[in-house]
Amino acid sequence: MPPTEKSYPVSWDQFHRDARALAWRLSDRATSWRAMVTITRGGLVPAAIISRELEIRVVETVGVASYHDYDEQGDIRVLKTITPDLLTDDGADVLIVDDLVDTGATARVVREMLPAAHLATVYAKPLGRPEVDTFVTEVSQDTWIYFPWDLGMAFQEPIIGPPGR
Repeated sequence: MPPTEKSYPVSWDQFHRDARALAWRLSDRATSWRAMVTITRGGLVPAAIISRELEIRVVETVGVASYHDYDEQGDIRVLKTITPDLLTDDGADVLIVDDLVDTGATARVVREMLPAAHLATVYAKPLGRPEVDTFVTEVSQDTWIYFPWDLGMAFQEPIIGPPGR
């Protein structure tokens, strides 16, 4: 993470609550989803929670790599495509799930595959927000989100001032 960015650490409890809040926002269409496509790897955890909450049993993955060395977004590479069955009707009644939309680059690639699908993320940044149909929390573009699967227990420096003041 570059030193000028803000950090937003997310605990497992908070992420679970936020993913369930996303499921609530999607629940009015719960019976109409024929499948879910999750963008790996970040979308795997919210997909598990949302598929449980909304009783979605068909869960597919699309592998898209955009972050390299965790702190820098680079070239977008599709590592695994979506099963052809879900591409029919441009992905109508398919729910796409990811943890975060940042610049929107990954979302645009997946939207090209499934233009009629509904894209939902737990978190959204301003540059990527136009690509998302439903999200829970918006964070500033210069905020780096630390997801619970990337963290360990450690001392945290205060935002301002020396530790222990």
